[in-house]
Amino acid sequence: MPNTTKAAGQVAPAKACELPFEEALKKLESIVEAMESEDLALESLLAKYEEGTWLAKACQEKLAEAELKIQVLEKTSAGDLKLKPFPSGDSQSD
Repeated sequence: MPNTTKAAGQVAPAKACELPFEEALKKLESIVEAMESEDLALESLLAKYEEGTWLAKACQEKLAEAELKIQVLEKTSAGDLKLKPFPSGDSQSD
């Protein structure tokens, strides 16, 4: 069984999913900065990498969830409501 103790300030996987997107992204950015500073011991780097992986996954999940929510209800010719994906910036079909 893996060691479940965590360093001070480290976010557990379950907690990473509960963080608001902006907070998770901010923590992820600070982890990247700390890792790039080259002032951390190997064990600290590994802990930061693990925490960063959790936060990145949480951010990806929140973005995917937001993408699903950003759908427009559109009436079909029969009058039924149909979910239509929100138009991305890729197409310029206005």
